Amino acid sequence: MTNTNEAKPVNVLSAEVMITTAFQDADPMGVVYHGNYFRFFEKARHEMLEKIGYSYRDMMASGYVWPIIDTRVKYVKSIPYDHKIRVEARLTEWENRMRVDYVIYDAETNVRMTKAHTMQVAVSIETEEMCFVSPRVFTDKVEAYHNA
Repeated sequence: MTNTNEAKPVNVLSAEVMITTAFQDADPMGVVYHGNYFRFFEKARHEMLEKIGYSYRDMMASGYVWPIIDTRVKYVKSIPYDHKIRVEARLTEWENRMRVDYVIYDAETNVRMTKAHTMQVAVSIETEEMCFVSPRVFTDKVEAYHNA
């Protein structure tokens, strides 16, 4: 007999990308310049949002832009030039804002090198007003992914 009260597992919206750090990413000391980490986060976030069909073009077509309003990065270990890393992005909040948590791992040893998060809010293109609740077009896509 099956227990109908058991919760169905939720599909967590996440993505990961593999990156080899380039010469242009490094500072004169041969490690990734701190500002370039955000490009790595962006690549992973882009892949994650593509999974639900809500790319930046889709956002604009739906009438919203999603500026970043807050960031936090903890640089655990320096990432050298010409190094293979794995960047994971995971959506952790979506009802009132979009919070994405990131972890960068050494691709070969799996050692955590960086952890971070970004927060974005929806802004109506038409009114230029910030939305205090995420638009249904976004939350419906997230919920559909979680329940698939």
